[in-house]
Amino acid sequence: MSGNVRPASMERITTPELAEAFINEQVAALRAQIGSKKVLLALSGGVDSSVVAALLIKAVGKQLVCVHVNHGLLRKGEPEQVIRVFRDELGAELIYVDAVDRFLDALAGVDDPERKRKIIGKIFIDVFAEEAKKLDGIEFLGQGTIYPDILESDGIKSHHNVGGLPPELNFELVEPVKLLYKDEVRVVGKALGLPDNMVYRQPFPGPGLGVRCVGAITRDRLEAVRESDAILREEFANAGLQGKVWQYFTIVPDFKSTGITDGKRTYDWPVVIRAVNTVDAVTAEVAELDFKLVQKIVARITSEVKGVNRVLWDVTPKPSATIEWE
Repeated sequence: MSGNVRPASMERITTPELAEAFINEQVAALRAQIGSKKVLLALSGGVDSSVVAALLIKAVGKQLVCVHVNHGLLRKGEPEQVIRVFRDELGAELIYVDAVDRFLDALAGVDDPERKRKIIGKIFIDVFAEEAKKLDGIEFLGQGTIYPDILESDGIKSHHNVGGLPPELNFELVEPVKLLYKDEVRVVGKALGLPDNMVYRQPFPGPGLGVRCVGAITRDRLEAVRESDAILREEFANAGLQGKVWQYFTIVPDFKSTGITDGKRTYDWPVVIRAVNTVDAVTAEVAELDFKLVQKIVARITSEVKGVNRVLWDVTPKPSATIEWE
């Protein structure tokens, strides 16, 4: 496949057989494009970059160098999963960069959502560029661009893909899934053997938990988001809701209220539960949850997450609310 326009005759990838045919076609195309050179990929752990990484590993093996930047805004266990799947199981050349302090120090005191996004995006590109400059022989840059990105934003995804590298890093782009829709990318990922919790990963914003730690990010409140989100996802999985509810997560806003914990008065944060169903993300309806499940989640969050004494349930559809809070 070539160009940035999906041919009208292109069959949608809906079955393992069609996915295998696509994989074989792309492996041949990648080998022809890359030859014996090296290719660099920013591997976030999201569906798109993970599928591109798996395709490149299959096509050129050790010629691929993955860079995973931990900015401290990922969900619980995600950096560890990226390392386990790609370095340990698939044998990828993976550079892990712990940039948590760099990101969180730069975000300290910043409460405007757009400024937060710009800071996260800029530092991500800076860190990735610094790692790229340390490497020799890189001539290609892998990107997880998919077809909606081309239709909506001229092919550049902010943060997870690195369209703003400095001019001295003049790499040729490698975009093997750029004519696929998200559902097709998932079918390909499944055929490549990636784990379900990576292939069917929920939509996750580029700035990660940074937009769910509403207001100025603090490390303790960010940790409350991460831990409460992990509890929510675990309980949804236990209740059989994984894959049945489109997106669910927690938010910790920057205000406190009084409460009682272990018989003592507290002044702590609330955690907000957000769970929605949608077809196109243009509109969204609130998922109907069993109240006993909600009570169980509330009990776990208020007893297990430090600094939290209250749980709220956001039951506002889109519109008038957006899906995310920032």
